[in-house]
This record gives sequence, structure tokens and C-alpha cells, in this order.
Amino acid sequence: MQLSTRTIVIAGVLIAVALVLAFTGLGYFPVPNVTDSATIMHVPSIVGGVLEGPVVGLIIGIVFAIDAYIRFGGLFAGAPAYLPFLILLAPRLFIGIVAALVYRALKSTNEILALIIAAAAGTLTNTVLVLGLAVLFWSQIPFFASIPGLTPAIFVTSAIPQAIFEMILAIIVTVAVVAAWKRLETRRGSSV
Repeated sequence: MQLSTRTIVIAGVLIAVALVLAFTGLGYFPVPNVTDSATIMHVPSIVGGVLEGPVVGLIIGIVFAIDAYIRFGGLFAGAPAYLPFLILLAPRLFIGIVAALVYRALKSTNEILALIIAAAAGTLTNTVLVLGLAVLFWSQIPFFASIPGLTPAIFVTSAIPQAIFEMILAIIVTVAVVAAWKRLETRRGSSV
């Protein structure tokens, strides 16, 4: 597979954005639930997937995956060694891929709607896979047992507002960035 100069430049810029979000902590927002933080770290992967396809989305997702592993890997102390890789790394690799495939499937009907659904799908890919795998392997993660009264149902329920917030942010940023990039006409009017 040969990557164009444009693809390499866009991937490089979005990797840089993801690295800045990771190293400065700007990619995470404190929230009052068991996860302690909401994130926009998935947005560069979504934008990369939409603009340049699933391979670029995957490559940018690797930055988020590594950051998540470094940032939250300690929560898996005492758990089997494969769990942090499975729960923290693997789901992040699919964000840009899913967003790219959804966007490609829908862009011929309505490009703005395709961007909205692609951003939502990318966000939900992250949320559903991470939460789903955490619940699936709940009994093997000692961190969860250390929180009195925490059950899988409470864990998932407490993350729903966070997931909605992350999805709304991803939709807004994805539509704004991609629309500006592609100079799409919006309902607010256009300059001729």
C-alpha cells in the first residue's frame, strides 16, 4: 500500500494533535464517576479515518491506545497480564476503522449526516468495547473489587452520561474540522 503525501501529512498532523492531547492531559476531562475522566482522545482517530481512510484511523488510534495503557494500566495490578492489552489497547485500534467505514458507506447520501454518524460510531466503538470487555472480565480485575458497592451495572450506568458527552464532543469537532477541511456547504449559508 502506497500512501500519498497528503495522507502522510494529515496523519502526521493528527498524530501530533493526539500526542499534544495525551502529554498535556487536555485530552481528558475529570468526571464524577468510577472512571474519573471523560476523553476526546478518540477524535483525532475519527477525523483521520474519515479524511484518509481506515489505515490512517488505525495508526492514529495507536497513540490513544498507548496513552490509555500508560495512563490506566495500573488499575489492572493483580489482573492477568493480557487484560490491560485487551481492554485498554485493542478497542482504541478500531475507532478510526469503524468511523472510516461508516463514513464511506453513508457519504453519498448526505455528507454532514455521514460525519455525524461516523463520529458517533467511532465514539461508541471505544465506549462499548472498553466497557463491554471490562464487564466481561470483571471478576479478574481486582481494582473493581476494591470499590465498595461497585457492580457491573453501576459501572456501566455511571458511564452513560460520560459516553453521551464524549459522543457529542466528537460529533461537533468532527463535523467542524472535516467540513472546514472539505469546505462543505452548511445550512447556515455559503459564500459564492
